[in-house]
Amino acid sequence: MVNILFADDEEAIRAGFREYAEFLGHSVTEAADGVDAITLCRNVDFDILVLDVMMPRLDGFTVVKEVRKSLDVPIIILSARDEEYDKLYGFDLGIDDYVTKPFSAKELMARVQAILSRRQRHIDDGPEHTIWSRQGLYVDITARDIKIDGERISLTPKECELLFYLIENRSVALSRHRLLQEVWGYDFVGDERTVDTHIKTLRMKLGPYKGFIVTLRGLGYRLEG
Repeated sequence: MVNILFADDEEAIRAGFREYAEFLGHSVTEAADGVDAITLCRNVDFDILVLDVMMPRLDGFTVVKEVRKSLDVPIIILSARDEEYDKLYGFDLGIDDYVTKPFSAKELMARVQAILSRRQRHIDDGPEHTIWSRQGLYVDITARDIKIDGERISLTPKECELLFYLIENRSVALSRHRLLQEVWGYDFVGDERTVDTHIKTLRMKLGPYKGFIVTLRGLGYRLEG
């Protein structure tokens, strides 16, 4: 059973998702605004948070910033906006996925389960210590430690997973669809621009070594070396 916090000011949306999730045997706690969402997070251990951006009192992005001060819980953002800026901002704050309204309860639940399954696979991985480095980029996959020219940088959980998968399959041409399947853990319902958005933020954080990630026009990406 998955324990989910679903925060949205639209009661019909909350009810629709809760009905489907509970049918599958999961638990859903509802919040109608950002303040209630933060209060619940401080008192209940949730497996994942689903937060709407436009909520009364505190918006979803503000909730993410507050939660990230003390919790590493997976977070999905819901929004009626499909602007790249909003997605980049959310991923920079540390969200795991960005879902554009309207959406189906089935699609959202698939995203929830994929994120949790991916995280569990990382936990279940053996103790083997894996390190990859090239020039001034140092990546300790086991410790989730990334350094550029000796300085540690901060990546979101999804950016880490994407970078690690690229490293594990370096010099291999990876389609956007394959990246969605392997990094997000399911056949993505919608367009594949979410990969491009994550690659863009990842390149920005890699700074002088962003060129290691090569764009393959019409296909996807490849990590050189």
